[in-house]
Amino acid sequence: MKTTAILTILLTIFLSCFANSVPAKQFKVLVFSKTDGWHHKAINEGITGLRKLAIKHHFELQWHEDASRINDENLKQFDAIVFLLTTGDILNTKQQQAMEKFIQSGKGFVGIHSAADTEYQWPWYQKLVGRHFIIHPEIQTARLKVESRTFPGLETMPDELLWTDEWYQFSDAQTDNLHYILSVDENSYNPNADWGKVKGQGMGSFHPIAWYQQYDGGRSFYTALGHLAANYENPLFLSHLYGGIYWAATGKGRTKKQNKLHRDY
Repeated sequence: MKTTAILTILLTIFLSCFANSVPAKQFKVLVFSKTDGWHHKAINEGITGLRKLAIKHHFELQWHEDASRINDENLKQFDAIVFLLTTGDILNTKQQQAMEKFIQSGKGFVGIHSAADTEYQWPWYQKLVGRHFIIHPEIQTARLKVESRTFPGLETMPDELLWTDEWYQFSDAQTDNLHYILSVDENSYNPNADWGKVKGQGMGSFHPIAWYQQYDGGRSFYTALGHLAANYENPLFLSHLYGGIYWAATGKGRTKKQNKLHRDY
């Protein structure tokens, strides 16, 4: 046998052994950030933050803005889809059907910030997210409040803290299944907004910011935080995001313990 052939065989054996020794990632996530409207400058920083989470927590992440990736065959490899700062009408009918099948198969969805400003003409998606965006005032500092610690990712976040972001005003709940984990105190900022034909005055005594639900056979987590690029360098926000990703991908992480902060409206 020629030397080159022997070396090829030895290299093949070595690579096979090396591949088998690499520990498998615990789950796989598709991050989708296509926009058909406002394009957030924070998308790249968002990807950087999510990649850091993937390294830290040993999960696999793929990032695409190509909607053709949302198809039955390709989605089989993923455990959750993350809509990162998406806007507008971004999927055609066939792609929408593939995503519905994905969730119905028991998989998970994570929506970040303007995922609630996406696909207004798709009723199923509106229910998946839970509420849709209406309007927001100027970026301000406000008092963020933890509503429930039964959900993962909030272990180190104080009960209340000052937070600077773009505070969305939302529609009424689109399903009866929403469990709220974060809210913002409207007394701590000016919620009024005037966009001409659209005006906003806030949501009153309870203004939800993050929630989760079981929906159509799968899992959905949404957070309105994340407009600013700086958010994706904040350890508290990254922990919050990972809690949602972990639960959406695995269904794990929730605790049975309730506390006085828990509110399900």
